[in-house]
Amino acid sequence: MTGLIFILLLVLFLPFSVKIIEKNLEIFLFLMGISAVWVSGIWEPSLILKALKDPLKITIAVFVAGLIFKWMKVPLEKMIKRVSESMPYPLFFALVVIILGLLSSIITAIIASLVLVIIVAVLRLERKSEVKLVIITCFSIGLGAALTPIGEPLSTIIVSKLNEDMFFLSKLIGREVILGIIMMGIVAALFVQPHFKKTRLVADNESETYQEIFLRTGKIYVFVMGLTLLGAGFQPLIDAYILGLHENILYWINIISAVLDNATLAAAEISPSMSHETIKAILLGLIISGGMLIPGNIPNIISSGKLKITSSEWAKFGLPFGLITMTIYFFAILGDKYF
Repeated sequence: MTGLIFILLLVLFLPFSVKIIEKNLEIFLFLMGISAVWVSGIWEPSLILKALKDPLKITIAVFVAGLIFKWMKVPLEKMIKRVSESMPYPLFFALVVIILGLLSSIITAIIASLVLVIIVAVLRLERKSEVKLVIITCFSIGLGAALTPIGEPLSTIIVSKLNEDMFFLSKLIGREVILGIIMMGIVAALFVQPHFKKTRLVADNESETYQEIFLRTGKIYVFVMGLTLLGAGFQPLIDAYILGLHENILYWINIISAVLDNATLAAAEISPSMSHETIKAILLGLIISGGMLIPGNIPNIISSGKLKITSSEWAKFGLPFGLITMTIYFFAILGDKYF
């Protein structure tokens, strides 16, 4: 347990304090995943196969989207530019957050985040505004994707484990998710400033090279593999200290979803014997905190990689925004329970 706690602390703090780790986050998390599995002593052929298999879908999606972005960059830019200029920018920002959040449950979180990348690349916002819009939208996508089993792995695992139908999650947390997505759209309209870069760099006119597409695709594969290994390696820690706790405590403890795969945590924590209130608290804690840091959710990984958003840039806005959102939801859950 001491070794696993030490590894968890390294994962939490090193990306923000060591530049070389921040620039090579994928390799770092992969190495930490291997370390966690080694310390736990759970090296098995099934785990290795799972770690090799889990990243395939997202890796293929990222690769295909990279090619489409390269081949269709000009017409996509024109269409997005035309739509964005046809309305006030605050309204456009709000619609981006709300529409992608709601659609993510149908088109998947992966595709929604890839659409976000294209939109942000076209807008050419100043850095602070760009980072805020991306983070808020990724929070929204993370919420929306949990409404159906096809949205993201977390929802697939929960529906399967509880042996429920595809509408179970939308009935359980649909109201909270939809209100949250609308709230995030309003936040984007109010706090993302429509300030744009004044100069266009020569490099921006050039298409991404095939080498860059392959490199990013490889990084995504290693990143997701590392998250799978981390989730499996930390299982003894979860079993020892998390299972069996009160739902309110579980809600806040699931803040570790900011650095661990939330699907793995859901698989470990949720049981058919739990009440719907407990499942709701666990689920909301997982999907909200997943937006706080880059490793917490697939949309964060894709968006930050493509737009070169660093761990410190993400944490500077993502952590306080996530904590405020979690606090609001916590009191809303208490209100539903006691009033």
